[in-house]
Amino acid sequence: MTDVRIVEVGPRDGLQNIAALIPTEKKIALVDLLSKCGFPEIEVASFVSPKWVPQMADGAEVLSGMTRTAGVRYTALTPNLRGLKRAVEAKVDGVAIFASASEGFSKANINKSVEDSIHLFSEVATEAQSAGLPVRGYVSCVTDCPYDGPVSPSDVVRVVEAFAAMGCTEISLGDTIGQGTPDRIAAMLDAVLLVMPAAQLAGHFHATNGLALDNVDVALEYGLRIFDSAIGGLGGCPYAPGAQGNLATEDLVVHLEKRGFESGISQDALAQASQFAKTLKGPE
Repeated sequence: MTDVRIVEVGPRDGLQNIAALIPTEKKIALVDLLSKCGFPEIEVASFVSPKWVPQMADGAEVLSGMTRTAGVRYTALTPNLRGLKRAVEAKVDGVAIFASASEGFSKANINKSVEDSIHLFSEVATEAQSAGLPVRGYVSCVTDCPYDGPVSPSDVVRVVEAFAAMGCTEISLGDTIGQGTPDRIAAMLDAVLLVMPAAQLAGHFHATNGLALDNVDVALEYGLRIFDSAIGGLGGCPYAPGAQGNLATEDLVVHLEKRGFESGISQDALAQASQFAKTLKGPE
């Protein structure tokens, strides 16, 4: 029985901030290794403009070249209707949209206000659902913004409520720059859980300040059982100065098992994927 569901975001969120372009065949190899680990969902691509995130320009090629494993949902980030169209053509199993809880990050990331971004993603969500695809919502900067500083829980609630109204099946709460502390995560969850049940929420923690696993523990106490992580601790955000890697999947799996939670992930297969992922990082 699986107690905790892990969404592997390494191929997308993990690789997008690496400056040197990674060959498509290596991205495919990474996804294929991850497919053997037992993840229920792997985020494999982002259909953004190659001008802004050149590392993600080959998403369609990755999806067509990888070997699909039964029982695994392969998803992609789709920031606009054009990206959604490309994702549908690439035969994704689900899509994700994202909005920031802070105005500063929203302007830096997509050059739109939070309100305007919500309007845009509502259109994307509607079209995705018309195509029969489940939609996941990411909320960025749930405790801290690299531009605005501390973020109010009420600002997070605003985006969560908007995503819920769009019909998002799951909403991931992102500590985008890794400055969240257990107390701040708890305060945010106190507010969010008033409008969205824990069963539909995921924790997405970065390792910048060394508190990612402590924040996982807080989320577990609040009833969350879905977590995002990236193989090998890959990650960071091109528009979040100071953000370091995501919580490493291998660290999360070990931590959960020590806490008595089953993830259904094969640690042997995970070790192979981790070893390969670390070769993609390039020079530190």
